[in-house]
Amino acid sequence: MTTHAPAPTPAPDKGWRPGGVEALVVVLLVLLLGQHWLSGLFTSPAWQAGATIFVSIVVQATPFLVLGVVLSGLIAAYVPPEFFARVLPKHPALAVPVAGVAGVCIPGCECASVPVAGGLMARGVAPAAALAFLLSSPAINPVVIVSTFIAFPNNHVMALARFVASLATAVIMGWLWLRFGRGEWLRVPNRDHLVGSSRFETFRRTAGHDFLHAGGFLVIGGLTSAVLNVVVPQSWLQAVADRPVISVVALAGLAVVLSICSEADAFVAASLGQFSLTARLAFLVVGPMVDIKLFALQAGTFGRAFASRFAPTTFVVGVVVASIVGLWLL
Repeated sequence: MTTHAPAPTPAPDKGWRPGGVEALVVVLLVLLLGQHWLSGLFTSPAWQAGATIFVSIVVQATPFLVLGVVLSGLIAAYVPPEFFARVLPKHPALAVPVAGVAGVCIPGCECASVPVAGGLMARGVAPAAALAFLLSSPAINPVVIVSTFIAFPNNHVMALARFVASLATAVIMGWLWLRFGRGEWLRVPNRDHLVGSSRFETFRRTAGHDFLHAGGFLVIGGLTSAVLNVVVPQSWLQAVADRPVISVVALAGLAVVLSICSEADAFVAASLGQFSLTARLAFLVVGPMVDIKLFALQAGTFGRAFASRFAPTTFVVGVVVASIVGLWLL
């Protein structure tokens, strides 16, 4: 007699109460509505420049951030998880590129891609395909590509370069896992995340979770970019920027540390004008795939043995692919 595991029980609704998301909304509204007043609080030219850079990054990125988390919440609530298992080819080697391209359809930040990939594995999708989707979804979805197009008004080819390099990195990593990955390295999760008692509640929780995480890291990224442009001597940044190989690795490493949401990182990259387009492309390719918060999420979801192997390999592949695509397109 066949037994079936019980369906996941939605967490009980606790009713609305103000929390981190609401606080972040208030902060962003203050920045949006009071940007001229806030800039006037700083009298020195350096502080004024830093405030202008910070506010401009947050103001430009916020609409894309909001659009991304809303779409991500709608998909989580109304698109059945089994849909992806049905449309992928049965052969894992073919499923990897298809899953990578499917990342175009799922707007959302990299925080959401980890539980989605875990859910795909739990429903029988080949791990290599799920991992390709995990890497591509936050890097090549329409919100990210459009935001990159707008962030680089004089270099629109950057959006194409980001799409090509990110998709290639995701597919290569999927194939590498298919060839060299071991089952004992990967812990497949067996529970759903952010499931409410209704579809609307699932949407609210997913969108709120993504917005809180992504918005917080956007603020951190904006502050860091402002500091880099104001506090750090320009001669230091220029010294790194003048060395092509070092500058590519340095900005890729900076993306790991900053942990900026993929829906907002293009505006931070655009502000780092001292660096070459190829170096900034490495920043945009590596950031949505390897950063501090993602390592923690991957280790918690799939196990430390997985994250300690997958993240460094993704970093190297991302830097190499971004360098090749940058030399080709930029």
